[in-house]
Amino acid sequence: MRRAARIALALAGDGAAGPEPGLGLGCARSARLLLPAGGAAQPQPRGWREAVSAAAGALRAGGLVAVPTDTVYGVACLAQDSGAVRSIYSLKGRNGRKPLAICLGDVERLYRYCHVNVPDELLRDLLPGPVTLVLQRSEELNKDLNPFTSLVGVRIPNHPFIRELARACSGPLALTSANISSQASTLTVSEFQDLWPQLSLIIDGGPTGDIQSPECRLGSTVVDLSVSGKFSIIRPGCALTPTVEILTQKYGLIQESS
Repeated sequence: MRRAARIALALAGDGAAGPEPGLGLGCARSARLLLPAGGAAQPQPRGWREAVSAAAGALRAGGLVAVPTDTVYGVACLAQDSGAVRSIYSLKGRNGRKPLAICLGDVERLYRYCHVNVPDELLRDLLPGPVTLVLQRSEELNKDLNPFTSLVGVRIPNHPFIRELARACSGPLALTSANISSQASTLTVSEFQDLWPQLSLIIDGGPTGDIQSPECRLGSTVVDLSVSGKFSIIRPGCALTPTVEILTQKYGLIQESS
């Protein structure tokens, strides 16, 4: 059984940020690191950089890391690591024909892994944010990642930690929700405790949304932009209305049924 370390990132407020006991399930002794409100807009404290470094090291070693995003908690691995990709499917009990999205830190990196047929301004109107854009994949992407489709979903979450983590890795992350397939999405690390023993590292950024609100568990809005001049909604998600307004009113794209 892989021993998981839990790193707690307090997103706001004051208080001590010292070590705390492990949380069971075979966890190693964990560190609690205080992330000041403001995130990437401020110089990062030492603890922040250590957390990014620890997560990046776990990913490079072929591990799976639980991370907060701007919607729900996710599990990430290196998309170019075929073994790690297989581990994510095993972890979730996921249908092998259900694709994984990739996660990047910045829009500029998207062009390496996708063929883009929409204006750059459109990408930047939607990213970073709670939207997954489905585009034609390029030859740079690992052929073992979603080998059954020529498309790939791309996420750039509006969350400073996962964006810094993506920047710290040489290639894209593969990203999926931190839950067993078909179960509800998770907003706190305690909600996916059953997965902890199979994770290399757990980054605890506190609740990613109102745990009492079903809407907060919808995940990102998934939109297919692979056909020029058109789009289709694959999953409504949490940002449907503003996404459709941008695509139709600002860029004149035509919505097709998915």
